[in-house]
Amino acid sequence: MEKVSLEDFGRPFCHQAVWNRRLRTTGGRFHSPSCKLDFNPRILDRYDQDLLVKVIRHELCHYHLYRQGSGYRHGNSQFKELLEAVGGIDYVPDLLDPSERKLYYYRCQGCHELYERERRINPRAMCGHCLGVLVQVEGPEDDLGGS
Repeated sequence: MEKVSLEDFGRPFCHQAVWNRRLRTTGGRFHSPSCKLDFNPRILDRYDQDLLVKVIRHELCHYHLYRQGSGYRHGNSQFKELLEAVGGIDYVPDLLDPSERKLYYYRCQGCHELYERERRINPRAMCGHCLGVLVQVEGPEDDLGGS
């Protein structure tokens, strides 16, 4: 961490960086009040050290911009420019094993369009094609009672 900070940013990293096994889909996290950095150990489990360095650069962009009082959030132009300059990445590749992924399936009662989601949806949600009612089904092959 300290080496990447000095080499890529020309500034020291003076706070705490830890592994956080509770992170599931994100590669790292920056805590703005405390300047603490969390990293997902799954990066090393599933990928290599090069990807970890890119994630470290991403989080250090947040860290150093925050410490300077500049725009440190993802949407700020200063963040985007610095991230590109140091060779960080915006998003990590998929970190979940397929066995850990839970999918929810919804089928429209009107046009029978199938929706596959990783999160549950609002029960009042409507179909984007026909504005029909969406009903949760067990899997993609379920056909709402054989219609």
